[in-house]
Amino acid sequence: MSDRHLIEAALSEHSGRPFTIESQQSIGGGCINDAYRIQGNDGPSYFVKANNKSFLPAFASEANALRELAATQTVRVPEVIDAIEGENQSYLILEYIEARSSQSGNWETLGHQLAQLHKIEQPHFGWQENNLIGATPQPNPRSQAWPEFFRERRIQHQLALCAKRGYELPHAEQLLEAIPSFFENYTPYPSLLHGDLWSGNVSFSSDGTPFIYDPASYYGDREADVAFTEFFGGFPKKFYQAYQEKLPLDSGYERRKTLYNLYHCLNHLYLFGASYAAQAEQMTRQLLSR
Repeated sequence: MSDRHLIEAALSEHSGRPFTIESQQSIGGGCINDAYRIQGNDGPSYFVKANNKSFLPAFASEANALRELAATQTVRVPEVIDAIEGENQSYLILEYIEARSSQSGNWETLGHQLAQLHKIEQPHFGWQENNLIGATPQPNPRSQAWPEFFRERRIQHQLALCAKRGYELPHAEQLLEAIPSFFENYTPYPSLLHGDLWSGNVSFSSDGTPFIYDPASYYGDREADVAFTEFFGGFPKKFYQAYQEKLPLDSGYERRKTLYNLYHCLNHLYLFGASYAAQAEQMTRQLLSR
């Protein structure tokens, strides 16, 4: 069966009636997967991501994250239709949500909903499986100790990956030794995180309702999600005000957010090269100077 027919079969099973692809429109913006919108003979459109066949486990993990986020009934995510392997590629098939400009979106609602998501305490740190952050492996073994998890499975993991690409972060060992000090008066509980929450992974439907997508989910400190929203310039002020109304940030967040965002900076250094080296070094100096 051709890949096209496999997609049609998955959508037919989902809808309970025959589905035939009538049109396909490429959607830009991603640097990892091909993506497009498909329209059938009748009914809704669907969003399809495509990558090579070996990428199927990553699509399956993303589907699991979207389902788990949806089950919290807090912030909207696209409905998962299926993750399938074709003859030539693997595919993730999702609900297509028509988006409008983020400037007219309801950022207060997103702030409230993210806080509601983060209020739900999870049983442990980590997750049920490893996944990806961007195109980078992200290990998620179960843990009851957040400082150790973040040091070993996030910062130390990224440092090792960067070293394989020939980049050694100055003062890396000193930073790893210092990480527990960031949690001396702060004991976070595990929350379900989106994991890659920046403006490129947030949109608003035609009525202004927020929805999020492209997760790299795991159970971690909620501050890690909030911190990354600030990494590329930040969300509108009303988002943060709304979040704080429902779930105020703890003392020391301003210091810890640099630590959390160093993980993403190192990941960008690993993926995209030396243009992120100076920023990673500057963040490390900032963390060690306090």
